[in-house]
Amino acid sequence: MMMPFGLRDALDILIMALLLFYLYKIMRESGTINIFFGVLAFIVVWVFASQILEMKLIGTVLDKFMSIGLLVLVILFQDQIKRFLVELGDHKRWRFLRKMFHHSRGDTAADTRQYVLPIVYACMNMSKTKTGALIVVQQDIPLENYEKSGDMIDALINTRLIENIFFKNSPLHDGAMIIAGDRIKAAGCILPVSHDTNVPRSLGLRHRSALGIAQATDAFAIVVSEETGNISVAHRGKLSTRLSSTDLEHRLSHAWSKE
Repeated sequence: MMMPFGLRDALDILIMALLLFYLYKIMRESGTINIFFGVLAFIVVWVFASQILEMKLIGTVLDKFMSIGLLVLVILFQDQIKRFLVELGDHKRWRFLRKMFHHSRGDTAADTRQYVLPIVYACMNMSKTKTGALIVVQQDIPLENYEKSGDMIDALINTRLIENIFFKNSPLHDGAMIIAGDRIKAAGCILPVSHDTNVPRSLGLRHRSALGIAQATDAFAIVVSEETGNISVAHRGKLSTRLSSTDLEHRLSHAWSKE
């Protein structure tokens, strides 16, 4: 005998629909939407085969897949899942909770500018001389593993130091510089390379590395093109090109104010 459909059932369906829509929206923004559709399609097939049609053999096989599905997803899509969790924790709707449990550093606008302007000036100077550069600014996700792939610097942010590291005859100019807080942590670092097919072929390895770290973490990556001198920024899995000094300063200031 079928149970009557009541208010609790309608509320249950409504809450689940809202959760799925919210999950879809966040995964679309973080670039992991293909995982969402894949998992959703698998769940639909599983429910249809095992619950509605009551196919015992297929249902048993799919039940086994469901039991280990989470582990398989974590192994295959660990970078995408990490990015999704970062987006979930950083979403605007949750920022009031972060403010309750995360004390502010108390940085003023002047404090932020003293970190941002040296980077902007260095990028503009390198842009004029077409000196290639890749600078990564750490956000919430630590970048220690990437720092270890290069040479440790641990120095205060300084325009001349940044330019000297990326000078064409410098042994560290080919790698990435990692900045955390108010310090240059390391240089000559190796970053993951993005295989996104939407990246224009005219952009080189520095741009793909910047996009790769922006897809794997919540870091803020700046690229100065060696061919054109154009400045680009990769953040949250998206690449913005041909930025002016004002655009760069605004984006960097926003990134620092979120820390």
